[in-house]
Amino acid sequence: MYVSESRASTPAVASPAAARGGIRRPGRRSAVASTVLALGAVSLITDVSSEMVTAVLPLYLVTGLGLSPLGFGLLDGVYNGFSALVRLVGGHLADRGGRHKRVAVLGYGLSALCKPLLLAVHTLPLIGAVLAADRTGKGLRTAPRDALISLSSEPGARGRAFGVHRAMDTTGALLGPLVAFLILRRAAEGYDAVFTVSFCVAAVGVLVLLLFVPARVREAGPASRVREAGPASRVRETGPAGKDAPRASLRAAVGLLGRRELRGLALCAMALGLATVSDSFVYLMLQRRLGVPDRWFALLPLGTAAAFLLLAVPLGRWADRVGRWRVFVGGHLALLLAYGLLLAHLRAGALPYAVLALHGTFYAATDGVLMAAAAGSVPAALRSSGLALVQTGQAAARFFCSIAFGAAWTAFGDRSALTGAAVALLASVLLSVRLRPAEGLT
Repeated sequence: MYVSESRASTPAVASPAAARGGIRRPGRRSAVASTVLALGAVSLITDVSSEMVTAVLPLYLVTGLGLSPLGFGLLDGVYNGFSALVRLVGGHLADRGGRHKRVAVLGYGLSALCKPLLLAVHTLPLIGAVLAADRTGKGLRTAPRDALISLSSEPGARGRAFGVHRAMDTTGALLGPLVAFLILRRAAEGYDAVFTVSFCVAAVGVLVLLLFVPARVREAGPASRVREAGPASRVRETGPAGKDAPRASLRAAVGLLGRRELRGLALCAMALGLATVSDSFVYLMLQRRLGVPDRWFALLPLGTAAAFLLLAVPLGRWADRVGRWRVFVGGHLALLLAYGLLLAHLRAGALPYAVLALHGTFYAATDGVLMAAAAGSVPAALRSSGLALVQTGQAAARFFCSIAFGAAWTAFGDRSALTGAAVALLASVLLSVRLRPAEGLT
């Protein structure tokens, strides 16, 4: 979809194995690796499937099954945060023997199998179990996939590479709600048809992953810097497969938190995640504020996806140039402004467009940028584990935020709940500025 050339040339890896892994050949200007494009295609197809379900799930649960905001908050917390329990496992399994693709296939396959199960469950516990299994698949695949992206990309261009991947991923997020909307309008059993088509599309994504993503990828760019943790820490240069590289183990993975820059990243991601309201709640509030008919609800995520798609690559490249920290914090300020617009007593027709545009800007400035920053703080041999540490903290924080926000909505109303979230987000931004990592996001 997108191949970008860099303005500055860096040393290339010329081995045939590197070329197979998507690393550019000598004499060519820096381009997005073929592995990144293949993974982007997998994410695009998979997101069509998952966003079909995500677009209709809030309405299906709240209107169709009659769940309260607290009950929906519990399920939404499971849907977005359960993967935190398995991300470390997925990262560790991927690092052992370089099995990134195998673990990713397992994760994508498990999520695909969960789609048709939504046809058979209609109670809160069973729906929660299916969503937990689906998020387990996401937890297993996310760190290995992001590790493959970072390993196949040169260090100075990781923000751009993640931006390209997230743009392709978001193309699927843009198409998914459209497909769900069309199915709901055409099919007599709308929700059942959405879940069935979602499964078929997800299966295609798994097939593309099996056929087009290489099994092993060597780290791109010049020799990597490996920092040993401990009182007598030192820095030494090793090649991507150097014998001095750390061995993958659970102890080594946990020991990564001894690195100051990675620990700072993880703490920032957790603090900000505690005040990040779930997308579904944002869409439900927009629907209630503007009186959006149920049949149009599935189209609300399109605004977020469109902004994300347009800005993911530019903001990724900008983060590579001006510093990932500035872009990351700026994204959360955009989210804070979106909360403010939702709380303002405005009835302007442009309100939903502004809120959704800011919502998409938040994701474009934070999602891939955070992973690009974290990749620079972790050696290649522990790349999946290191990324999983950051993702786990963020996912766990958002899990608790979703439950707390649903409880606050049920007890005090949506405006009071969002006011509390906005205050918490402002405090988290200030705390994150104070905890700014010494490296990684700069």
